[in-house]
Amino acid sequence: MTIAAIDVAPDENFEGYLHGSQVSIIREHNSRPGSGPRLHRHPYTETFLIHAGRALFTVGDEQLVGVGGQVLVVPQLIAHRFEVLDDGTYTATHIHASDRFITEWLE
Repeated sequence: MTIAAIDVAPDENFEGYLHGSQVSIIREHNSRPGSGPRLHRHPYTETFLIHAGRALFTVGDEQLVGVGGQVLVVPQLIAHRFEVLDDGTYTATHIHASDRFITEWLE
């Protein structure tokens, strides 16, 4: 068994292979409107557990607003991005179905 502290920073990343896990995690805590990753994709599913705030997600050809209390699942190889909206702090846990982060940046 491995135990890893999560109180180091609110946006600390967890890469699974370093801890014997089959998943990797990004903890997102951001209040700057318009910020977020540029368009990218992964060879695995990414699951967004949105705890608070709102973000505009672009997933393939669709756009939607993800809000606190929702779970958004992006299938493997689908291009996606998000940007924080201006009405609060976006707080989420992004679960990558891989023991390592593998990202193909598209822009």
